[in-house]
Amino acid sequence: MQDSHSKPSRRGFFFGAAATGAAAAAIVAMPGATLTEAVQAEFKPAPANGGGYSLSDHVKRYYKTTRL
Repeated sequence: MQDSHSKPSRRGFFFGAAATGAAAAAIVAMPGATLTEAVQAEFKPAPANGGGYSLSDHVKRYYKTTRL
């Protein structure tokens, strides 16, 4: 019986590592894009008296998927 799982090759590993490195370099080289701006725009400050839960669009979509 032949094993259907092939052993990963070094060539495949290095190809994946090179692709990841190239993608990281492309992201760093993008002009005007900073991580801190994106993070600050995404997060809202927590309310002082608790109640941090809000019914956002992604929560509504999740609730729709759980309906029977």
